[in-house]
Amino acid sequence: MAYRTNSTHSPYDMIELNALDTYESSSSNLALNDTHEDEISTLVAFSKRYAPLHGYISVFVCVFGIIANVANIVVLTRKNMITTTNIVLTWLAVTDSMKMLDYLPFVTYFYILKEDDLAYFASRSYSWMCFLLYHASFSIVCHTVAIWCTIVLAIMRFLIIWFPAKGSMWCSHRRAKISIAVVYVSVIIICIPNFMMNTMTTIHRNVTDAQGKMYTEIIYHSSVRTTGEFSVVSDINFYIQALLVKLVPCVTLTIFTVLLIYAMHKAYKKRIALKSQGKKEDADRHHEHNRTTGMLLAVVVLFLITELPQGMLTLLIIFIPSIQHSVYNPLGDILDIVALCNNAINFVLYCSMSTLFRDTFVRIFCTCCPKNRPGWSKTKLITNGNGRKYNSTHDGTTTTDV
Repeated sequence: MAYRTNSTHSPYDMIELNALDTYESSSSNLALNDTHEDEISTLVAFSKRYAPLHGYISVFVCVFGIIANVANIVVLTRKNMITTTNIVLTWLAVTDSMKMLDYLPFVTYFYILKEDDLAYFASRSYSWMCFLLYHASFSIVCHTVAIWCTIVLAIMRFLIIWFPAKGSMWCSHRRAKISIAVVYVSVIIICIPNFMMNTMTTIHRNVTDAQGKMYTEIIYHSSVRTTGEFSVVSDINFYIQALLVKLVPCVTLTIFTVLLIYAMHKAYKKRIALKSQGKKEDADRHHEHNRTTGMLLAVVVLFLITELPQGMLTLLIIFIPSIQHSVYNPLGDILDIVALCNNAINFVLYCSMSTLFRDTFVRIFCTCCPKNRPGWSKTKLITNGNGRKYNSTHDGTTTTDV
């Protein structure tokens, strides 16, 4: 999620405030230097052209994403689907759903229904401006929770693969739930400075109606407290958001992506060795285990692709503050739509990469399909002597359940 602000102090003071209206009056829209002026002007021009389309594209993505994530929640909470991994994926789907449910009215009102005579993120409605301030904080919370849920997912999967004997014990259902609870509570706490800084300002202007009568109307604008007693809060908020929302998650996800790829390669070599020894059942079990890891790796990599550009821009902003207005803000809507697509795409990944998820989904939502169709995965949970859990199917094959 892109963080845009009308302030020159920090890129994280106020989320979701587009640069479209601030570029008109701010000196911060100057190029980084004379040689890059054309490129910067191109970014600003692109931002202005894309903004009218952003609302409609976002509505489509949000509607699809909400439906897809509700389907994820329904499927992943079935009795045969409850595993440590799926507990984390369920709460990731809950978080993504909440974010898109919040983003849908925001983008509808402030983009699609925007009044032509008002700047972006300005309104004649006090209620809608209150919603914008709520959205500004709530979006950061949801986005940050989703990031750290993905990190929890990557860590747990790595432990399960790297320590096959103890990984399942370390990553129990109870510990998964505790981890998610810690993420939610911690994120709310670290976002308190951001809550404190968001506010609104009013502009009174005289207007003459069609009958020639003059009256005063009130225009509400979002604003950020960065002066006086809030200057310290602003500094704290900047480093919290830069480190804990962007840089640290990007570095952590990168590290565990590499570790998961290495672990998958190691597991693949073990599977080949088992097949060469004639242990087909164990080899098939390792194959399914690797397929599950591959699906989760795809989830992590997509998150990393979404977050890495913002993380790199954040790092640059720390050293070159002018990048915020000249590069980061014009790309804000693009970064937003990429993040929304990432929130909505997991359902497609699960259906394409998990037979168990796909069959469970069909059994729940496609009632017209025969219950005993060929290839149907009737599953039950079994546990081997090492405490490892598997789904046993009707044809004797097994799929990894953790």
